[in-house]
Amino acid sequence: MDQFSIFALLIIFFFLLIISAFFSISETSMMALNRYKMRHLASKGHHGATRTEKLMARTDRLLGVILLGNNLANAAAATLVTVIAIRLIGENEIALTLATLFVTAAILIFSEITPKLIGASYPEKIAYPASFLLRPLLKVAHPIVSLANIFVTGILWTLGLNPINHKKDNLSPEELRTLVLENGNFLPQKHKNILTNLFDLNSITVEDVMTPRSRIEAIDLNSNTDILRKEISSSNHTRIPLFSDQLDNVVGIVHLRKLLNVAEGELIDKNLLEEIMWEPYFVPIDTPLLTQLQNFQDQGSTMGLIVDEYGELMGLLTLEDIIEEIIGEFTTDSPLTANYFKPQEDGSIIANGGCPLRDLNKHLGFKFPLGGPKTINGLIVNHFQDIPDPGTSLKIGEIPVEILQAQDKVVKAVRLFPEELKKNILK
Repeated sequence: MDQFSIFALLIIFFFLLIISAFFSISETSMMALNRYKMRHLASKGHHGATRTEKLMARTDRLLGVILLGNNLANAAAATLVTVIAIRLIGENEIALTLATLFVTAAILIFSEITPKLIGASYPEKIAYPASFLLRPLLKVAHPIVSLANIFVTGILWTLGLNPINHKKDNLSPEELRTLVLENGNFLPQKHKNILTNLFDLNSITVEDVMTPRSRIEAIDLNSNTDILRKEISSSNHTRIPLFSDQLDNVVGIVHLRKLLNVAEGELIDKNLLEEIMWEPYFVPIDTPLLTQLQNFQDQGSTMGLIVDEYGELMGLLTLEDIIEEIIGEFTTDSPLTANYFKPQEDGSIIANGGCPLRDLNKHLGFKFPLGGPKTINGLIVNHFQDIPDPGTSLKIGEIPVEILQAQDKVVKAVRLFPEELKKNILK
């Protein structure tokens, strides 16, 4: 009878270990769940995800019932092992020591480490079925858990700590960006790039993307008729700014398609241009790109002239520029924007002085600073506080730079030496 009772106690002990393991694996799997995926499944009608979402809405209660069941099972298991040891060995220090060591090893291996590792590895496969048992257990143990939470809240208040915040998780744009980059395995690379570019729109200003003043193609209304017709016929764009005498005095924008429709063989002159042009739309230079995208939509415009705080023309921005910033370049380069930089066989890069630093960083993997000058010419001039002579070399960050051509108070061309890009360029 005594042997039978010891065997029964052993069965009960292993049953308690299973119960303890259930609570341990449930706790770990619940905490390891991807909550956004769980909410998505719940919105699609997944019953397990719906139950789990309701349980995790009150994490304090969920942890309360899990820890209550886990500790009860572990305490009962320790007591049973002590009783078994006393019956087998006798009531002495050796029995208590062996019982303590055995129950510690058993709980650690079978009720803690193993189930927690399994729960962390397969959270969805375990958490959703486990919620089926945890939900009724929470209802049964609700009075005890609530009483325990009252004491816990009192202790936290005494220590000056805030209780658990039950608000939903909110991610910042940077956290969302990291989420897309690290967990976007099911997204095509192109889609992932579009999403990450969208997160950057609010940190980029129109100055970073605009066509600089020196590269704006515009027409002086006060030019004679032959020059007007020649400039219009050789234009590389469909929308052209019109100015009077000087570029800072932009008086309108003309669309070549509308001009051709209206002209119908008539002589294109200043009067005709003034009839069909529309008023220019001016944009402050520090406007965030995302804000400007919304402004374009509100204004019904697709082109803006970028001006500084003194009203001087700094550049030109189109809706296409913003779209290309989001989805990448999709239009054919015009003569005004082509050949910004050209890889050489020796691994170096020959770049135009007006090449935007953002383009070098984006396309070639450089890490030029973007907080100051926007072009490689501006960065070099800012470094020397003067116009360097051709042949001058410097090092910006980790990138050696050689001045190839300097003319008309600007650096026209430079050679960059990115050693880490040499192999890729030669392929």
